[in-house]
Amino acid sequence: MSQSLLNIAGVSSASINAGIKNNNALDLSVVLLTHGTTTAGVFTQNVFCAAPVVVAKNHLQHSPLALLINSGNANAGTGTQGMENTVKTCAMLASELDIKLEQVLPFSTGVIGQQLDLSKFELGIPQAASEISPNNIAQVAKGILTTDLVEKTYSQVFQVNGIAVTISGIAKGSGMIRPDMATMLSFIFTDVQAEQSQLQETLTKATNQSFNRITVDGDTSTNDACTLSATGASGVNLVDCKDEFQIALNEVTKSLAHQIIKDGEGATKFVEIRVKGGSSNEDCLEVAYTVAHSPLVKTALFASDANWGRILAAVGRANIKQLNIEDINIYLNQLSIVKLGEPSPTYTEALGSVEMQKTDIVITIEIGNSNIQESVWTTDFSYDYVKINAEYRT
Repeated sequence: MSQSLLNIAGVSSASINAGIKNNNALDLSVVLLTHGTTTAGVFTQNVFCAAPVVVAKNHLQHSPLALLINSGNANAGTGTQGMENTVKTCAMLASELDIKLEQVLPFSTGVIGQQLDLSKFELGIPQAASEISPNNIAQVAKGILTTDLVEKTYSQVFQVNGIAVTISGIAKGSGMIRPDMATMLSFIFTDVQAEQSQLQETLTKATNQSFNRITVDGDTSTNDACTLSATGASGVNLVDCKDEFQIALNEVTKSLAHQIIKDGEGATKFVEIRVKGGSSNEDCLEVAYTVAHSPLVKTALFASDANWGRILAAVGRANIKQLNIEDINIYLNQLSIVKLGEPSPTYTEALGSVEMQKTDIVITIEIGNSNIQESVWTTDFSYDYVKINAEYRT
């Protein structure tokens, strides 16, 4: 469940229905950041990144003061016209807020391959700008949703010499979720004081252990982005609380990442694939992702079918060296199902079925004797996943 979202001093926002989604949902959001705010960002690794991603990367070095976010249209695969449209929307908001065009970071999510209808922005941006107010970031959490069923929000607070430092984050994501920044948007705000380089370091560490460890279906979007903005309103400098800040930020991003998985399109199971004993972290992750992306494993999870052979087969096709079946141990939660590459002597189908019926499942796979361990989080594949994605544009 999402924790109650705490507002951050120096962050104001508004979300409206601009008609981009052609329904009554919120689909255009503006976030205004106080002067002096620093912002860091991480973005999709998809080579064909969307126009707003290209522009946001360029604008990130110009002391951003506003975020412009639309849902319902990804503005991806739209060529030169898409790029021009993104810049025009930034200019519209910059004019309304009396800031520089380069101080607007644009973000889009939705259907790929459709040009933005600029008339929606020409009418919507002035309206949104006029409604900007503090304590309104929860509305943005609604305004960024696409196929999501629920908003994803989380806040953390810690003390530095009796002064509270707050970190609050929102995210969207449900399908097309894959590492390399998942398929999602996330916006995180804090009242700490920080240089951009310091923020970038902490954000990269946080996303690597959270958003880059989740997968629903193996697809990486063109529009993924996560930003971290520090307003400095608390008066506490990041250099004086670096470790505490990193721990709190890790908690925020991990919670948001897990909420995305739990809201995966059609998901009925929340599954951790935990791999131990590899010769490197990369080997453990390769095995974890191979299992997490297996349609046969994921459909067995949906059916609550303890078909452990599918897990073993997925492990065996992972692209790593020095993988010996005699080293393989597999557990469903605490239940041993494979011991040294063979069915565990204590395993029964009945016991396996009990574990597979649970909504939260940990599949532990031991591939060697080292102390190295990595986890990724994923879902099952249900009938609803196919239905949602088959009907996405209809």
